Amino acid sequence: MNELNLPRMRTISEAAQEIKALDPRTAITEYHIRQLAVSGVIPRVKAGKKYLINLDMLIEYMSDPTSEKFRPHPTATVNGIRRVG
Repeated sequence: MNELNLPRMRTISEAAQEIKALDPRTAITEYHIRQLAVSGVIPRVKAGKKYLINLDMLIEYMSDPTSEKFRPHPTATVNGIRRVG
């Protein structure tokens, strides 16, 4: 049988809560996760007014933030300001 392996997609708030549940003393905040998503470092999917992110990819990023796969998207904007250079 083919088993469908769906990604664990969470809102930014839910992702922050799950990280907090895994590590109650974490310094990772909702704001930081949002900035990672908006800047394109972590891929995101817009669902209405909310962003959904892959929780496993967020955890992978936190394990190795210097990995080549986690680079800001060149056309991503942060707070309405486009990255130059």
